[in-house]
Amino acid sequence: MKLRLNTTGSTFLVSKDPEPALDYNTQAPKIDKEGRPIYIVQLVKLDEQGGAEVMGVKVPGKPVGLSPKTYVNVLGLTASPWSKKDGNSGISFEADSIEAAGTTPKAGSN
Repeated sequence: MKLRLNTTGSTFLVSKDPEPALDYNTQAPKIDKEGRPIYIVQLVKLDEQGGAEVMGVKVPGKPVGLSPKTYVNVLGLTASPWSKKDGNSGISFEADSIEAAGTTPKAGSN
């Protein structure tokens, strides 16, 4: 189940260089249904109340122009809860795209 996230009032900042997403079992780079490599971009999400959250967001295709401390616009952000038989669980984040915002980020880019 994918849940669309409302990012209104949020600002996103890249915290480390994007990395290829790797298959858990084989460690091979992941690709999407269209053959594009999947990358993970680690972001810091800042909200209007002064809160912050670090999140790894998967995105199709190699991100361009994203480096640490770059403000970004996150388009089509979704969350998918997951769980394993061993009791581990979490939330996976994906976006349609992540683009550099320049010096003025757009809060709540959907």
